Amino acid sequence: MMKTTIDENLKECMEACLRCLKECNFCYNACLQEQDIDMMRECIRLDRECAEICALAASAISRNSPFMKEICLLCAQICEACGQECAKHEHHEHCKRCAEICFQCAEACKKMAS
Repeated sequence: MMKTTIDENLKECMEACLRCLKECNFCYNACLQEQDIDMMRECIRLDRECAEICALAASAISRNSPFMKEICLLCAQICEACGQECAKHEHHEHCKRCAEICFQCAEACKKMAS
């Protein structure tokens, strides 16, 4: 019975990472189109960092990496940072949505790694 919970947490985490990867890439692209791109600089940087670690985390989970818990904990940390930065730009719909997805991913990663 315990195995089902573990498998479900892994699946949930991997799906959250893939959603976050897509959302961060979308936000990254949308930020590059904004009028005041200078104001979006940190958001753009963190979107890239977050997308990369989410891709790595999803890949680590899919291959049952012995480091997946550590990778997912780092992923949670980066997702939190990206979510906090995107939340500063909530007047942009893409940033608002990205922040929500980043925070969801951070929670899924923490849950899986605990």
